Amino acid sequence: MVESLHIDGRAGIDAGLVKRLVATQFPQWGALPVTPVERDGWDNRTYRLGDEMTARLPTAAGYAPAVDKEHRWLPILAPSLPVAIPAPLAKGAPGEGYLFSWSIRGWLDGETASLDRIGDLPEFATSVADFILALQRVDATGGPAAGAHSFYRGASPAYYDDETRRSLAVLDGRIDTTRASAVWDAALKAAWSGPPVWFHGDVASGNLLVRNGRLAAVIDFGTSGVGDPACDLVIAWTMFSGDSREAFRGAVGQDPAMWARARGWALWKALISLVETIDRDERKAAGNRRVIDEVLADHDRAG
Repeated sequence: MVESLHIDGRAGIDAGLVKRLVATQFPQWGALPVTPVERDGWDNRTYRLGDEMTARLPTAAGYAPAVDKEHRWLPILAPSLPVAIPAPLAKGAPGEGYLFSWSIRGWLDGETASLDRIGDLPEFATSVADFILALQRVDATGGPAAGAHSFYRGASPAYYDDETRRSLAVLDGRIDTTRASAVWDAALKAAWSGPPVWFHGDVASGNLLVRNGRLAAVIDFGTSGVGDPACDLVIAWTMFSGDSREAFRGAVGQDPAMWARARGWALWKALISLVETIDRDERKAAGNRRVIDEVLADHDRAG
């Protein structure tokens, strides 16, 4: 999920459409007000439905499979997790010119995680690690194997090898592509050999909610599934640093091969994002450069 300010009407979805869908398919909630949330994701448009619910609509066909997946599995995952996750209440069908299934969930109180909203960042990092480990302990039998529905999170990062190599070629001379290539090669060599476990697929600040400075909920399981959980460690470089990174690393554990693959996942995303932003958005490009530099340094320390 890429978090952004909500633009009502993007992807052909607006409050009026949501209001009509709810009134037609769930008339018991048809009188409730529909309002955009302040900050939203790229994959889905989310609207507040009354005071206690949300309506969530995929923005494109590639994101639509998550509706059925989450509707089935979130209630199974929830009892084993240390913080709240979305609770599906109803599943909507295509209609009113909208082409995909959609969902209604319970509202989760909290603010999107940001450094200024977190009281103790190392403690917060430990809470995120606890969530990841609890998710990995849930019985994975019958869970959705990593694949297109998870955008291949949970599979080998090799799926994105061509894209990564192209990005390295474009950025040659603008970042240290020799060291970056070494990180990527190490990620591909560190093959996953364990049993498949549950992963979230997008453990990032935009999908973490805080209350009173502490982790309160984890949202957006659209890229979740069963496979290799290395992708869930990327937050070590995208949000944490210094003491908080060490707290996360110590709490979440994992073996060196897992961390090698995690560095590969972080590098892939930062590279393709830098290609998009390097000559267009100086602030975002600087953020992507920072992640790349941190990952390369971490690889060097790991030897």
